Amino acid sequence: MEIPKLVAVLVALVVVLLSSEVATASVSYDHRAIIVNGQRRILISGSIHYPRSTPEMWPGLIQKAKDGGLDVIQTYVFWNGHEPSPGQYYFGGRYDLVRFIKLVKEAGLYLHLRIGPYVCAEWNFGGFPVWLKYVPGISFRTDNGPFKAEMHKFTEKIVSMMKAEGLYESQGGPIILSQIENEYGPLEYYDGQAGRSYAYWAAKMAVGLNTGVPWVMCKEDDAPDPVINTCNGFYCDYFSPNKPYKPKMWTEAWTGWFTAFGGAIPHRPAEDMAFAVARFIMKGGSFINYYMYHGGTNFGRTAGGPFITTSYDYDAPIDEYGLISEPKWGHLRDLHKAIKLSEPALVSGDPAYVALGRSQQATVYRSSKGACAAFLSNIDAGSYATVTFNGVHYNLPPWSVSILPDCKTAVYNTARVGAQSTQKKMEWIGGISLQSYTEQPDSLNDKSFAKDGLVEQISQTWDRSDYLWYTTYVNIGEDEQFLKTGQWPVITVNSAGHSLHVFINGELCGTGYGALDNPKFTYYGNVKMWAGSNKISILSVSVGMPNVGQHFESWNVGVLGPVTLSGLNEGKRDLSQQKWFYQIGLQGESLSLHTVSGSSSVEWGEASHKQPLTWYKGFFNAPAGNEPLAIDMGSMGKGQAWVNGESIGRYWPAYTASGSCGACDYRGNYDEKKCQAYCGGPSQRWYHVPRSWLKPTGNFLVVFEEWGGDPTGIGMVRRTVGSVCAQVNEFQPMTSLRNQDVPKVHLSCEPGQKIANIKFASFGTPQGACGSFSEGSCHAHKSYDALEKRCIGQESCAVVVAHEVFGGDPCPGTMKQLAVEAICE
Repeated sequence: MEIPKLVAVLVALVVVLLSSEVATASVSYDHRAIIVNGQRRILISGSIHYPRSTPEMWPGLIQKAKDGGLDVIQTYVFWNGHEPSPGQYYFGGRYDLVRFIKLVKEAGLYLHLRIGPYVCAEWNFGGFPVWLKYVPGISFRTDNGPFKAEMHKFTEKIVSMMKAEGLYESQGGPIILSQIENEYGPLEYYDGQAGRSYAYWAAKMAVGLNTGVPWVMCKEDDAPDPVINTCNGFYCDYFSPNKPYKPKMWTEAWTGWFTAFGGAIPHRPAEDMAFAVARFIMKGGSFINYYMYHGGTNFGRTAGGPFITTSYDYDAPIDEYGLISEPKWGHLRDLHKAIKLSEPALVSGDPAYVALGRSQQATVYRSSKGACAAFLSNIDAGSYATVTFNGVHYNLPPWSVSILPDCKTAVYNTARVGAQSTQKKMEWIGGISLQSYTEQPDSLNDKSFAKDGLVEQISQTWDRSDYLWYTTYVNIGEDEQFLKTGQWPVITVNSAGHSLHVFINGELCGTGYGALDNPKFTYYGNVKMWAGSNKISILSVSVGMPNVGQHFESWNVGVLGPVTLSGLNEGKRDLSQQKWFYQIGLQGESLSLHTVSGSSSVEWGEASHKQPLTWYKGFFNAPAGNEPLAIDMGSMGKGQAWVNGESIGRYWPAYTASGSCGACDYRGNYDEKKCQAYCGGPSQRWYHVPRSWLKPTGNFLVVFEEWGGDPTGIGMVRRTVGSVCAQVNEFQPMTSLRNQDVPKVHLSCEPGQKIANIKFASFGTPQGACGSFSEGSCHAHKSYDALEKRCIGQESCAVVVAHEVFGGDPCPGTMKQLAVEAICE
């Protein structure tokens, strides 16, 4: 070939290769937004954690997220679920990560993969496998060779798997973002230079894996280029990235908060959630992720903390059972529509700010092509404000933002909820006939072992069981004074957490436990003993390994002592250093009593009441229908439960919720203790049983009860939407969001249900809230007529909010609204 032709061919080849390289770099960023295929995007994302639901639930959850206006699904990658033993990987069942991501792609959504591999997430051990704790010389999340080697290996494993499956956006897949580490900034501060070195290493290691998509590090102010630092919190409008050429991203917009055993259930009002998101977008934010969009369930022993409940509902827009939570889901959906209408202006440049009052402001975005969008905010938490913008008057409720996608028409206000509300209930289906088998607290099997002194619990169990028996013997002389007086000695047990039961000669003498904010505790109790040898058995119980904190791998669990007896002739006797016998787990665990085959190895009798350390078993048929199901454990104390061999998690209804429960005002800064419910009752009463785990008949339930509950109260319940409600003003600013020219009330039942009855309807000045509406001083007497005509027998309906529809104006000159409650059956 001639040289000129050869050069031409080579040049052409180089051009092709360079073009191919540019084409693969399909996700990038600038100061304004993430750029996908050359287009800046305002991206709305939501967290759905694949192990916190079942594969059968995933398509429905993803579709509901899409219907709610999401562009992106975000998930962590759970190391301890994927590598339960070193080098032994698992990606099946609820841990089928590839299947989950492919379902996201099928739905037409993007995915943000938070590899971590530390995840926190109120997940057991923060997502780390327990074996990692025992790698020689290891120290977690710092400049430590053994830790970095294992972290690199697992991160590379996940990235290689994603590449092999073609799941990055540059390969035609849905993954547009990845995350390394998680909320490390606060720990880095305390770890000094070692922390800074580790953070830099983690960022460079991740970037070196060449995923073709940007990496983020949340709550990491010194994230090195090209990694983007991002914000987590209840509010992030104040946040700015560490470089002016990075976009403003919010990786965790907390939709609520987790629930702990002993704590009340937190709730975050939809109005405040929408206010926080609108403020963030208004201030230049371009990526927002709801944490959580579906919280789900901590099946098995995956809950961390310790003391985190099995439910991880998180007051999310989709509840634990997969049902839409209204009005939060619908109010945020309408917000997303308003943001998307504004997107052409939002991505075009930076905003201009115009003061409209002391606490009121207009934020205006304009494009070179004439697009204009404005946000009118009122951050006063107590007062309405009337402002003038572009010569037009706008009324702003307190603590709210109005969105004007054309700089003229207010299509949405964060404090004016046009979406329906729902009243959900747990409907009793029926009890379950049970038999019982009681553990022997003083039996040691052939796997027990002896040591001088007390041992740390996790070092023995490796978290394969919540339970470790500590057993020792005490000789009591016949001359002890308490044998004559009956003033029994006192045993004192200092525990590193989380719960324990003390048995003397096979009899339960007491129980102790810690709390979320302080899992360590000291147990005191009188013990009845006799002359001669006495057997002291302490069952130490873990309730989830820690998931957050500096070097939490060094935190201890179990009876670390001292253990003392006082009230003896000699005074106080320290038992800590004498010989103790240890047994890992329960007899019922070793026999696999939670399975049908294992349960046949023991004799079961009539169900006993108030008996500690008791196993219960029974059979039930799957209820008809498709409503989500749960088991009511409200009559029980503390323990674990299984259905058809699958663990539905830890239960602890006897640990009643403390907190401040009362009226909740959306206005003003939110924190996790502001709006709480169920004080004085169980932190969790109902435990989700996925329908995919059930057979039509002969489903096998096993319960292990530690404390001694009443099994006759155990029963199946279904999660249903009993009624739907809506409140819409005459001039609700939402018309263009739903392609309508006048305000309408929209009512919608769950699939398979229809509106059977209009329980309440009032056009005028109705009072109260969903479930407790009442007529106000102004009421149109034909309020029911239009609703019954258009809605009865329908799965969904819409009714215009105008006085003509209800027979005339019942109170001229007064702002009116329509309030409705409908029963779905």
